Amino acid sequence: MATTLDPEQIAQVAARHEGARTTRRLIKRITLEHPEMTLDDAYACQKAWTDLQVANGAIVRGHKIGLTSRAMQLAMKIDEPDFGVLFDYMFVESGTTLVAADYLDPKIEVELAFVLGRPLGGPDVTIDDVHAATDHIVPALELIDARSHRVDPDDRVARGVRDTIADNAADAGVITGGRRVRPGEVDLRWVAAILKRNGVVEETGVAAGVLDDPAMGIVWLARRLAGHGITLEEGETILAGSFTRPVDCRAGDHFEVDYDDLGVLTVDFV
Repeated sequence: MATTLDPEQIAQVAARHEGARTTRRLIKRITLEHPEMTLDDAYACQKAWTDLQVANGAIVRGHKIGLTSRAMQLAMKIDEPDFGVLFDYMFVESGTTLVAADYLDPKIEVELAFVLGRPLGGPDVTIDDVHAATDHIVPALELIDARSHRVDPDDRVARGVRDTIADNAADAGVITGGRRVRPGEVDLRWVAAILKRNGVVEETGVAAGVLDDPAMGIVWLARRLAGHGITLEEGETILAGSFTRPVDCRAGDHFEVDYDDLGVLTVDFV
């Protein structure tokens, strides 16, 4: 790995993100202090943070893929998606009520979640392998909540992809519900959703926006993690990537996301 940060610096970055999460106070972007940090540095910081979660009792429940759309990759100046880890404390069911003040900069994204029925891994994983390993697919909303300022209040510079990766790809929550389907039961490319906030349509999207097929997001992740010696495990939930832009969440907001035949997911913020 092409890292430039030493272990102590990596541990400090992880501690800063955890401090921001637990105190609910935004921090300055990591690249302000470490402008030369690489993507490998960012993933090393992410691993240090995830190791800290496990040491504190959290259980790994899955993984997420982000930046799957070409438009978002261009905006973030990156030519591939990114990834993060999902923990048990992040999962809630549709219909839940969340406290907006428990988060720093919460946003909702529209996704599909693949729940694995058997392990999946290796550098040569195919879309057929993904279908074979998947027990079911279910509608899901990802709650993202970056722990660093979206735009620095002093220099007005936006955080970048290395900041986001070091921050575990801004994972904060997963809301699941609706109808479970088996691979091949529906054409996943044409799964569509309408996101309403307080009765107003804010976003619409089609799942083909994720690498032309959301299952390809799982292919990409399995191959990418193989380089880190990680296998996607039986029972894990894998978020395939958003097919809408993120929508801000505020106290008083009611979200309703209609996946047509796959059901409707709702979440409220107080």
